[in-house]
Amino acid sequence: MNAARFGAELPGLDWLAAETCTSPALSPDGSTLAVVSDRDGTPRVWLIPPARVGPPVRLDTGEDYVRAVSWSPDGEWLCLVTAPGGGERTLVRALRPDGSDAHVVAGGPAGVAWMGRWQPGGHVVGLAESSATDPAMLTAYAMDVCSGRRRHLASGVAATVCTFSHDGRYAVVRRGARGERRLLLVDTRTGSRAELLGADATVADARFAPDSRMIYLHTDARHGFAALLALPRVAAGYPEAAEVIAARDGAELERFALEPTGRAVVAVWNVEGHSEIELVDLVGGRRRALPTPTAVVVTGCAFAQDGESLVLAVESGTEPPHVLHYPAVTHPQHGPAEPVRLAPLLPPPWPPDAPARPELHRWRARDGLELSGWLYRPAGALGAVPTLVWLHGGPEAQERPTFNPLYQALLSYGVAVFAPNVRGSSGFGRAFVDADVRHRRFAAVDDVADVVGYLVDAGLADPAALGCAGRSYGGYLTVAAMVSYPALFRVGVDASGITDFETFFAHTEPWIAAAAVSRYGDPRRDAGLLRELSPIHRIARLSAPLLVVHGAQDTNVPPTQAEQLLTALRERGASPGCLVLPEEGHDILRTTGLAVFVREVVHWLVRHLLDVGERSA
Repeated sequence: MNAARFGAELPGLDWLAAETCTSPALSPDGSTLAVVSDRDGTPRVWLIPPARVGPPVRLDTGEDYVRAVSWSPDGEWLCLVTAPGGGERTLVRALRPDGSDAHVVAGGPAGVAWMGRWQPGGHVVGLAESSATDPAMLTAYAMDVCSGRRRHLASGVAATVCTFSHDGRYAVVRRGARGERRLLLVDTRTGSRAELLGADATVADARFAPDSRMIYLHTDARHGFAALLALPRVAAGYPEAAEVIAARDGAELERFALEPTGRAVVAVWNVEGHSEIELVDLVGGRRRALPTPTAVVVTGCAFAQDGESLVLAVESGTEPPHVLHYPAVTHPQHGPAEPVRLAPLLPPPWPPDAPARPELHRWRARDGLELSGWLYRPAGALGAVPTLVWLHGGPEAQERPTFNPLYQALLSYGVAVFAPNVRGSSGFGRAFVDADVRHRRFAAVDDVADVVGYLVDAGLADPAALGCAGRSYGGYLTVAAMVSYPALFRVGVDASGITDFETFFAHTEPWIAAAAVSRYGDPRRDAGLLRELSPIHRIARLSAPLLVVHGAQDTNVPPTQAEQLLTALRERGASPGCLVLPEEGHDILRTTGLAVFVREVVHWLVRHLLDVGERSA
């Protein structure tokens, strides 16, 4: 890697050229790690020998971007999710570990497909793909990747396969719109189904115990915060029989891994944005904390087949996504040894303390709801400084201290970044996630103004040099805040944001629209509300210069949203900035695309935040 990979135009940021590795999958025999890496500039599948006996090997999976990879339990197959052009229309491909026998097992050019869990011990995988007759619905099924035989499991909004029993007799399928997810136990022979919890959830996942008698449920249904429950399979349909295995007051269970023999669970907790790891003994009931990894946010967790070691996907504000191996996690005497880096093999080319570390701040919104956010300050900064308020996507996502090249680039110019979690963010319990649903979204817009009030009153931000920016839902919230509070911000950046809910629902992918109705509102029943929430209808109130960024391949929030916004601004005589990324979809996946995005956004923000004489939309 070198500075040219990222863009040497940004002074002092050569270290941001580091490789990122995500979606780790360890082969059943532990000999090889499959990982999605951007080491050659585009997300591809690489095979890495953990013993470091040879160099990483890239599998030839075509030109499509790879989003996820998974290894079959018998070690004979890899399945991966690929995105042609980086968009939302995905395929699931199967291939041998040597790259042979590659073929598409789910998805088509106009639909979506996703990969669920494998059936233990073999080469049957849970898949879901959009229906040809009703593209808003997804059909979940079990497929033998050798023969191509399929077995239908269930259909519904956002359906996906969570787990299989060991013999394949039962499957758990999740389906439902955002915030309205439910878990079904499906008998694969008879087709009979039973709801496992009988209540809507924002978090819903499941795993079978090795003997298939117990189902472990990761859910916030009937609870304020996501927890781990155990439900006997024979009690399906009777949620009162579920037993709480692991729960914390005020903290969410974000993921868990079941030890292969069923003796223990590793629980990963989200505690104020950081990850804490805990080993739960399912036999004796004992719980003990595991050493926190060097990276503070765990994004993936799985046991190796030996049942003693753990593979973690991690990242932090100072280190990009990478993979760690924890040996002897379940050893009762000495506990886990120090983690070993699996991928990338080399750490990033800068000192661990080189990037700025964020600081957590808390304050209260005007209605008393406690909010929080992460402040990144330039080195040596004193008093109020130019500041960008960055709004995350989702909204059911969370700003956490993860690696962000844009933040570090702005800091090098003396611009602070404050990244809040306004209402609707995940990680703070079910009530907080639901606090912006439909008509409550106006309060989320007010939260942005309250963020500014906090920063200015605390003497952290210069009120004459404030910017607002965000991507996806954060892009929507940026424009909504700038038209609701036009005097607050000197500059803005809308990256892939919704500006008109009516045209969004008309042009987004049908399966995305079906899942989004529960959060935003029904485009027919709630047409008046959605119009009022759409900033395009108040765009005349926008007074600050706005850069509009969009991926040309985006079919989640289609480019028509950016085109509408640009047209509306130009019709009133404004000169908005425009950046189209021709090879990107809703997410920026190529390193060249990321370099262009960071360079142009930084230059736009710095020019307007640090040049106090310039102010026009």
